[in-house]
Amino acid sequence: MLKLTVKKKTVLIFGISSFVGSNLATFFKNEFKVVGTYHKNKIDIDGVLSIPCDVLKKEQVRLTMLAFKPDIAIYCVGNASIYYCSENSEVSDALNTGGLVNVIDFSQRYKTQVCLVSSANVFSGDKLSYSELDIPDPSTIYGKQMASSEFYLQKNCLNYLIFRTCKLYGHSYALKSENIFEKVGSALAGGSVNTFDNRIGFGWLDILFLCSIMKNILKKEPTNRLFQVSSTDVKTMYEFATTVAKINQLDAQLISKGRVSFPMIKDIETKFDDGHEQKYCLETGNIESYLNFKMPSIEESLILTKDRFNGT
Repeated sequence: MLKLTVKKKTVLIFGISSFVGSNLATFFKNEFKVVGTYHKNKIDIDGVLSIPCDVLKKEQVRLTMLAFKPDIAIYCVGNASIYYCSENSEVSDALNTGGLVNVIDFSQRYKTQVCLVSSANVFSGDKLSYSELDIPDPSTIYGKQMASSEFYLQKNCLNYLIFRTCKLYGHSYALKSENIFEKVGSALAGGSVNTFDNRIGFGWLDILFLCSIMKNILKKEPTNRLFQVSSTDVKTMYEFATTVAKINQLDAQLISKGRVSFPMIKDIETKFDDGHEQKYCLETGNIESYLNFKMPSIEESLILTKDRFNGT
């Protein structure tokens, strides 16, 4: 009896050496044909082809799209640091927005769906919660750049998906950089007191949740949708760090409350200026209904993290 083999879809990840890109590639490689691009920092992931490509050079993007004719292109290029974007706005804008424009320009030619991993920072944090219907009102340069990317993608791409996420944590494949989860772990293992901000609240999710959600949504093949991906609650950096300590039975006394600077766009007025806390709380009813499951709390996410990393 003949067996019909289903051809795997090709997923092209722009920015495979990034935290999100490398984790997506590792998670997707068994069910998709995964190709990733990098600029200078090449990483090796078993079963994944990595090739050099400068997304700011249109011809390189064209040749990459031509060579692989991907079914799906996921844009993970850019810098998500609000501090870096504030101090290097032209460079970060080129990566967070300009490179995406080049990918979109060739997506229709090869019938490629473009997926953007965006951020809760497209909002100001003044409201108690935000839905997909709320108009972005960024208060940071990074948030403004991501809001521009979302808008441009929605207006100029015939087949897109946007995944607007809370803070994501996990282990990075790029050994030269630590994400916030690794910084918290280093603080708790270092034996000295570290200060973390206690004014700005975000949702926090293990990167595994985003990988799983994106895979399941891509299987359903929706088009032109915006999904918000977040934990059901929010915590400040200090609260997140103390929760990590509690779950992993580490010394929470090594974590201290503090007030960390938050680079706002000039002439933008927010409640934060009056001493109010900011909360970047993304409503998740849309994605929960679409996938028929309940998003986890931050503590539930961290318990999963502890289990999958065996507490390390």
